[in-house]
Amino acid sequence: MSTTSSSSPWRTLKIGIIGFGTFGQFLSKTMIKQGHSITATSRSDHSQLCHDLGISFYRDMDRFLEAENDVILLCTSILSLSNVVNSIPLHRLKRPTLFVDVLSVKEHPKEVLLQVLPPELDLLCTHPMFGPQSGRDSWEGLNFMYDRVRIRDEAVCSSFLQIFARKGCKMLEMSCEEHDKLAARSQFLTHTIARVLSEMKVESTPIDTKNFQTLVQLKETTMNNSYDLFSGLFIHNKYAQEELKNLEVALEKVKQNLLDRMNEELDPSVSKH
Repeated sequence: MSTTSSSSPWRTLKIGIIGFGTFGQFLSKTMIKQGHSITATSRSDHSQLCHDLGISFYRDMDRFLEAENDVILLCTSILSLSNVVNSIPLHRLKRPTLFVDVLSVKEHPKEVLLQVLPPELDLLCTHPMFGPQSGRDSWEGLNFMYDRVRIRDEAVCSSFLQIFARKGCKMLEMSCEEHDKLAARSQFLTHTIARVLSEMKVESTPIDTKNFQTLVQLKETTMNNSYDLFSGLFIHNKYAQEELKNLEVALEKVKQNLLDRMNEELDPSVSKH
């Protein structure tokens, strides 16, 4: 695990964003403030928003690819990535390009992109571990994971990473596999607990403790994410199924311990230890 210094050389980039939803818009605003030139394409028509932001928006993928971007940033959903990548007319690219994904799982996009991208195209797999809410006021100290899967043009790669390093992110270099192993617990488990709390219709009460307020806040902030993200974290992270099983086993163990203790307290014939 290593860090990238915010003092490393950098230059402004031409960055093309595929998938200009909430997260793509969120990232683009910081990129623009740092002087980078942005183009975008998306299934939805964001031409007016892009016009207001000073971004060139293309409905046509061919024209988007011909814009000679240094970097193409994939901001699609986990579930749609494979279809999107396989539909890109890569022969339209006019220059070597760095492809970057920002998905919340990492082995899946790495495998898909290595299969589809020709060997002359660079690949950087990343996960900004924050979003429009948690990163609204500052990115200082927020985690940014990256894996230099296939990098030849170090200048472009370094300049892209500087977008996050210059904002104070904690730059974490690790393999995609290591990320998914850790994220199955830290991210998928968090989303799962929040979904359980939502199913239980957990809401604030007049007598909330601080810990209960934390649970309610967890539910509310996590449920702002789409079900597609949650299901993607499960379907495309091979370690998530084991974590779900661990949660079920742990809940059953806690339940059994409580029942055993209750039986001891209520039944005098049960010997106490």
